[in-house]
Amino acid sequence: MKILVISHMYPSSQNPAYGIFIHKQVKALQDQGCEIKVVSPVPYAPWPLPALQPKWRAYASIPDHDVVDGVEVYYPCYPEFPRSYFLEQSGYFMYQGIRRQIAQIRRDFPFDLIHAHVALPDGHAAFLLKKDDDIPLVVTIHGQDFQSTLTKNEKCRRRLFEVLEGTDRIIAVSSKLKNIIRDQAFFSKTEVINNGIDLNDCVPPPDISGNTRKEIRILSVSNLKKTKGIDLNLRAVSSLTKKYPSLKYFIAGDGEERKALEDLTESLNLKDKVVFLGKLTHPEVMKEMAEADIFCLPSWQEGFGVVYIEAMAQGLPAIGVRGEGIEDALIHGQNGLLVAPRNVEDLSGALDALLRDPAYCRRLGEAGRQTVLDQFTWSNNAAQTARVYQTLTGGRTV
Repeated sequence: MKILVISHMYPSSQNPAYGIFIHKQVKALQDQGCEIKVVSPVPYAPWPLPALQPKWRAYASIPDHDVVDGVEVYYPCYPEFPRSYFLEQSGYFMYQGIRRQIAQIRRDFPFDLIHAHVALPDGHAAFLLKKDDDIPLVVTIHGQDFQSTLTKNEKCRRRLFEVLEGTDRIIAVSSKLKNIIRDQAFFSKTEVINNGIDLNDCVPPPDISGNTRKEIRILSVSNLKKTKGIDLNLRAVSSLTKKYPSLKYFIAGDGEERKALEDLTESLNLKDKVVFLGKLTHPEVMKEMAEADIFCLPSWQEGFGVVYIEAMAQGLPAIGVRGEGIEDALIHGQNGLLVAPRNVEDLSGALDALLRDPAYCRRLGEAGRQTVLDQFTWSNNAAQTARVYQTLTGGRTV
């Protein structure tokens, strides 16, 4: 079975980590027997933009074509407007930028199906391609479409629904996302396939024989924006440091809230208890997880949250938020803990429950790891996705 994947989120020579989760799925689908080529549209960067900003310089430096870890990837350009202006038309602009490239690909690679990631803009561009040639179309919703685009304005909402009504199958990466559209007609053609992880990325825990480290490490990994709840972690840690003097909190990631979080750290007298690690590579993140004791990310806006299952795969007890996408994997009191959104008291209580009972902490960590091994690998995800492809291509085998 030949599949064309369209995703503006995909690794490139200028950003090897961008959209790595989609690349992982593509590799797992190849292991299932699918033949895949990827079109990853890149914003057009005309002169003098590359000379003015590093972001545009990076766009201009991406090659037209590359092979990423054995996957053939094309990077056609399309016009993109800043600050999501004309978002409802962005798929049309993308379609105009990629349609000739895709026609050339199809002459040598007669693909059976298009799989687009996110409805706007990629799904909209793919929907227009489907109208040209009546090709089966799958659109995966990762979170942005339903948690941001849907409520941006009425034009975006109408465009989003047009795409979802016109696609053949919708994949949501969590039950939370699927339930957002439970009153829509296209709910019936939507199914949940959770993201996974690559177990080869996991790092063995450090050898603690002869290790004199006595600190207890809490870790979070995220973009530093308000919805991730890092300020809640800081306040919770502040309430626990007297009871647990060896407690330290490591914050991996960067973003718009970093300065405010550093100021809050100082105002809470936590400068000797908190370490801002900055933006890390994926291998560096996995190494930090291997050295941590608890993973805590009280984010109240998560489509799914691969980072939780990465932590669980490393054997860390994970704390998430009730009502978010991670509830598909994390069952309170069985393989992790769930807390109320934006509730410092509840969060402090969850951390205290783990800190005061190391055996309970280990038990949840071990159960979480087993959950991931059993259900949340890319191999499992690819097998489910391939079955969707087969239903849309007359049962054609991979």
